[in-house]
Amino acid sequence: MGEGTRAVRAGLPEARKYEPTLPGPVFAAHYHLPGEPTGPYTYGRDDNPTWTLLERAIGELEAPGATGTETVTFASGMAAVSAVLLSQAVSGDVVALPDDGYQALPLVREQLEAYGIEVRTAPTGDDAQLQVLDGAKLLWIETPSNPGLDVCDVRRLVDAAHAGGALVAVDNTLATPLGQRPLDLGADFAVASGTKGLTGHGDLLLGYVVCRDAALAARVRHWRKVVGAIPGPMEAWLAHRSLATLQLRSDRQCANALALARALAGRADVSGLRYPGLPEDPSHKIAAGQMRRFGSVVSFTLPDRAYAERFLAELRLVDDATSFGSVRSSAERRGRWGGDAVPEGFIRFSAGAEDTQDLVADVLRALDAVAAA
Repeated sequence: MGEGTRAVRAGLPEARKYEPTLPGPVFAAHYHLPGEPTGPYTYGRDDNPTWTLLERAIGELEAPGATGTETVTFASGMAAVSAVLLSQAVSGDVVALPDDGYQALPLVREQLEAYGIEVRTAPTGDDAQLQVLDGAKLLWIETPSNPGLDVCDVRRLVDAAHAGGALVAVDNTLATPLGQRPLDLGADFAVASGTKGLTGHGDLLLGYVVCRDAALAARVRHWRKVVGAIPGPMEAWLAHRSLATLQLRSDRQCANALALARALAGRADVSGLRYPGLPEDPSHKIAAGQMRRFGSVVSFTLPDRAYAERFLAELRLVDDATSFGSVRSSAERRGRWGGDAVPEGFIRFSAGAEDTQDLVADVLRALDAVAAA
């Protein structure tokens, strides 16, 4: 089955006469429950039919054709990240994190350390996390990294971690299941913020965890129940509906990102350009060996903060907004948040689904306007 067909059909229930192909969201805090609670749906914090269909769909995308795959959805990507880390590690354990990953990871690190868990960090690039694996219980990989877009060799890190008895979780947010399948690369957990490219419209928050080990999935699901980080039924339904266009969106977004990166490559006012899909990118060789698409995000640095802010103000087709993966292009100066070790003029650009020539022309026009000022 092709990727587009799979995305369109993923998680749909068996066809029934007079029933919709994708049933609407189920809004229920409780269910009819006479006698012993042995059925699949007992209480709204535990499960929901709308989650069931979405989780089945995500599992089919992250691990096509696999049996026994389990997916757990969450209210946000950070809820999913926290669930894996805090359900698998206990006081005295060692967890290895990237030091150049998503800016909220330091917040998780603080919580892990407060629980008596030792946290070690290393950069994503050059597989540097290999140096902090000794005695680790869990290795957390983010590839491509956000926002720097470094890539590590997932298979190599997984083999080393498993040899030492560590579990491996891969944040697959930037790649999406159409760009990379961590479970096929040997990881124990594929984790992502469905807020971004998976659902792709910038209108909902969602997170998920996928794994093939039922015991690991049970611990993650138990954590969701304990903290109550459940997705709303409307968000779950919107997410499932959005999956149908995942391939269409991804193909256009990745094409736009590559075209934009090529257009920026020769400019004197652009430095530090990164996009794994560029043959000259330092990460291209590794990325090409484990990714099928290179994502919608391009990063680059402009001369200084004022230059970057003038560039963003000049854009007409691009929103100055955080997050990424939407059908509408967005860009931001990441230094404004203070959580990333990036230059003041660093730009994270998320290519949307606009016509390629229009998007590239808008970016180049904005840069030319700032350069001429």
